[in-house]
Amino acid sequence: MSFRVDVLARFRRFYGAHVLHLLVLLACFAVFGYVVATIQPVTLWNSQKWWQSIAVWFAAAIIAHDLVLFPLYALADRVLAAVAPTRALNYLRVPTLGSGLLLLVYLPGIIRQGGDTYLAATGQTQEPFLGRWLLISAAMFVLSALVYAATRPRRPTRSRVVERPRQLRAEPADRRA
Repeated sequence: MSFRVDVLARFRRFYGAHVLHLLVLLACFAVFGYVVATIQPVTLWNSQKWWQSIAVWFAAAIIAHDLVLFPLYALADRVLAAVAPTRALNYLRVPTLGSGLLLLVYLPGIIRQGGDTYLAATGQTQEPFLGRWLLISAAMFVLSALVYAATRPRRPTRSRVVERPRQLRAEPADRRA
């Protein structure tokens, strides 16, 4: 048993994470390899319009995230950590993350990209997307603020102990005699 623990501890020191992390990572690469083998790499490239290729968009997303967006939101988090109380940080981070992910998912609808196609497919306009995103984002921040207020530790209030006058105090039974 100690040999197994020693091997796992050595692996964790060398790899930097648990063995399960490596196994899940390898499984993800296997699924990715299967998908690429199934759909063929040719389908990732559009020869008529190169900028519509999935490979180009994927590479651009990696570059935009790693070189532009990550430094920006890391800086924003540092500024937030310097300004906000430590305990409140996650109550600001979670709704911000949710709002950002919803913006990423619904951005084409918000900026009304593909409006004609959306109208033909659904019979509806893209008009409510922006308002709904703003409402959902506001609701997440309000809910987070309510949870923060409910879980915030209360400061004990200084309650005055009212001392009764001496003559009204009950005397111990052995003093009465």
